Amino acid sequence: MATVTFDHVNKIYGDFHAVKDLNLEIGDGEFMVLVGPSGCGKTTSLRMIAGLEEISDGTLRIGDRVVNDVPPKDRDIAMVFQSYALYPHMSVRENLAFGLKLRKVPKPEIERRVNEAAETIQLQKLLDRKPKELSGGQRQRVALGRAIVREPAVFLMDEPLSNLDAKLRVQTRAEIARLHQRLKTTVVYVTHDQVEAMTMGSRIAVMNEGLLMQVGTPQALYDTPLNRFVAGFIGSPSMNFVDVTVDGSGDTARLVGPSDWALPTPQRLRGIAGDIAGKKLVAGFRPEHLDIGEAEPDSGTFRARADVVEYLGNEELLHLNAANQDVVAIVDSEHRVKPGDIVNLSLPLSKLHLFDSETGEALTTERANAAEAVPA
Repeated sequence: MATVTFDHVNKIYGDFHAVKDLNLEIGDGEFMVLVGPSGCGKTTSLRMIAGLEEISDGTLRIGDRVVNDVPPKDRDIAMVFQSYALYPHMSVRENLAFGLKLRKVPKPEIERRVNEAAETIQLQKLLDRKPKELSGGQRQRVALGRAIVREPAVFLMDEPLSNLDAKLRVQTRAEIARLHQRLKTTVVYVTHDQVEAMTMGSRIAVMNEGLLMQVGTPQALYDTPLNRFVAGFIGSPSMNFVDVTVDGSGDTARLVGPSDWALPTPQRLRGIAGDIAGKKLVAGFRPEHLDIGEAEPDSGTFRARADVVEYLGNEELLHLNAANQDVVAIVDSEHRVKPGDIVNLSLPLSKLHLFDSETGEALTTERANAAEAVPA
């Protein structure tokens, strides 16, 4: 096992700066997820760990060793790709053993590792089958097993679940998480799916346009996003945003939006409301924190019109119009909301986030206690 450290790492393709001054330390045995939209630099960062991309500037370490110029085969890593990349003419057993044979590992050791890997990912009964006789989930398990038999210091996974259907993704996601708990090996996992990131990662590194936006535990990123991008990317459905200005100061300060939309300023921010009176901000709140009903203590309310109602069984996903903007809410299905209904939505002020409209930075007096900020 080993740590992985990016120290001011850059990747430049001609005029395109794909990864910008990346500073990130991945702990020994940690499950680190790199997440972000397509083109954000997450896969490029993973490929630099693997040695498949040269580093333009900076230093990359695996353990205590600088690996900038170390060939991929000597980095003690194993990679699982989006495509299974199995040899179709070989059995599962032969696919698992192939890499070890190339490294001239003794036959008894190959057999031991293959059998142990097959048991770990429950492939014992499939060892003599060819890939064409396997389901998509079984093929992905073979790809994982091929990495496991290597017994590497670091596992690299590049969107390994993208080719699976929804039900199988959930199942395989749990299998990979359990696998990490048993093996305790360092894992760097790339995905654009924030649900995968939230459910699997010990920590999550959110990237956008080549920049590392925030690093922290799933709960830290969900509860205390440092900027609007992270707030909108983490969480499903994504956070609602309303443009507001601060009216008044202290205990009477209100957040006023279009069409007389207004909420009290959260208690934790009233101390600085006088300094930002009249300033344009963005209010953010998550769909799951909205409820239908009158305001409770330390809550605010606003009215909205339901445009679309998605029935999910125990919940309803409401697409509403409030303050001339689209707002999404998740409420209990017992409310039986219908399109066209006018509903009164309440929001706990402790769940309200404020962002600078120009920089996108979170406005909070608790910033120092937020998830780890991007290193300088």
